Amino acid sequence: QVQLVESGGGLVQAGDSLRLSCAASGRAFSNKAMGWFRQAPGKEREFVAAISWNGGQTNYADSVKGRFTISRDNAKNTVYLQMNSLKPEDTAVYYCATDIHRPWGTSVIPVDYDYWGQGTQVTVSS
Repeated sequence: QVQLVESGGGLVQAGDSLRLSCAASGRAFSNKAMGWFRQAPGKEREFVAAISWNGGQTNYADSVKGRFTISRDNAKNTVYLQMNSLKPEDTAVYYCATDIHRPWGTSVIPVDYDYWGQGTQVTVSS
């Protein structure tokens, strides 16, 4: 069992930055790939970014490439999502998730992830 808790969301203006954190507990975190997804009202959950177990591989959605950065600190059992140059279309609930089967994976598919956090709201005003 893995427990994931996101934090760092909030209300910001377009062009601002936020850093989301996802703290993991339970089963070993350091050998698991991690991902961030988001879901806006009325839309399906979509991939944002993913990182392999040691941070050696990352993957980003085209819509956030160059603006968002995923990173992890295995000593702190935490994965981060640094979000810069935020846009109103980034408004969504952001979820972190862990893929316990593919340590080197950076999958964009939600069903590849086994455990999910409760989400944190990010609202970007224009």
